Amino acid sequence: MQGLFVTGTDTEIGKTCVSAGLVHALQARGWRVAPFKPLAAGQRRGADGAWFNEDVRHLHAAQTLGLSEAEIGPFQWREACAPHIAAAHEGRPLDREAVLAAARALASRADLLVVEGVGGFRVPLLPGWDTADLAVDLGLPVLLVVGLRLGCLNHAALTAEAVRARGLRLAGWVANTIDPAFAPLDENLRSLQDLLQAPRWACLPRLADPTPGAVARHLTLDHAPAWASTRRPSHV
Repeated sequence: MQGLFVTGTDTEIGKTCVSAGLVHALQARGWRVAPFKPLAAGQRRGADGAWFNEDVRHLHAAQTLGLSEAEIGPFQWREACAPHIAAAHEGRPLDREAVLAAARALASRADLLVVEGVGGFRVPLLPGWDTADLAVDLGLPVLLVVGLRLGCLNHAALTAEAVRARGLRLAGWVANTIDPAFAPLDENLRSLQDLLQAPRWACLPRLADPTPGAVARHLTLDHAPAWASTRRPSHV
């Protein structure tokens, strides 16, 4: 399995937009890319009456493999809360092996898997299993999305420490402008670089319409794993 595990310093800091942008950027290099958000809590009803998760739908719109929303987001719950709580409330408990089997099935249909975690890096899922364990199970390098707002230095440093403590590679980080008034920007970016000791893939401005293409234009894959920074070999 090749790809990336996208995590963040918190919830609502842009993991989905960055993941979709990555899918777009990698597809532009010729790779067949499958976005995967295995756990998604929070749905609303569409005009057709069907329930959907906005993050899963955003990822679905970025891909070109013809995958369904159910394949991209196989485990979804109505309530917008921690997945293990939503699962308990709805009587549909998580199943570790089912999550991993869904990841393997999707990976078999693509060259690369872009996995979006849920919330921060250590969200509980089952007793003895959290999203950090999920990242270890998948064995993918980690891309950290840092929401630029007060407190991000501490949150980023703790997350990077947790990633490395699990034996995972921190492939890089993306700074995402959550608070447009956050200042001083340059000094904070330098501090983040010193703390994280990993390449920065982008500093995303506050985008009015963060489509996958708009985000991709700000991403650089120069420091990405070797497979991502090159075009897909024609014989693959």
